[in-house]
Amino acid sequence: MSEAERVRALRGATTLDHDEREHLIARTQELITQLFERNGLVEDDLVSIVFTATDDISAAFPAEAAREAGITHVPLLCARELDIDGSIPRCIRLLVHTYTTRPVSELRHVYLHAARQLRTDLPE
Repeated sequence: MSEAERVRALRGATTLDHDEREHLIARTQELITQLFERNGLVEDDLVSIVFTATDDISAAFPAEAAREAGITHVPLLCARELDIDGSIPRCIRLLVHTYTTRPVSELRHVYLHAARQLRTDLPE
C-alpha cells in the first residue's frame, strides 16, 4: 500500500560566480533540473516555488529561469534573503511546494556549488 499523495516542501540553493543574467539563468535552471530529477517531479506536481536571492544579486529574477525552462503554470515568487553578516554571497535559494506520494525520508533537497556548505549533512 502506497502512502497517500500530500503536499511536501523541498529546499535547494545555488551560488553565482558573478552577477550576470545568463549565469543566473543557467545556475537557477541547473538547480531546478536537479531538484526535479532527484525527486521525480514534473510541472504538474507543483503547487508553487518561492525563490530568494541575496542583496548582491540584481541581474535578473530567479523566477525568470523557471519560466524560460518551461515552468509556465506554477505560481512563482521572488524575495530578498536576509542580509546576515557572514552569509554566503550571491546565493539563490528556493522552496518548492509539491504534491507527492514519497515519504519525507525519500525527498532529496539540492545544494549546489558554494551553497553545499549550507547542508553538508545531505548526500551530493
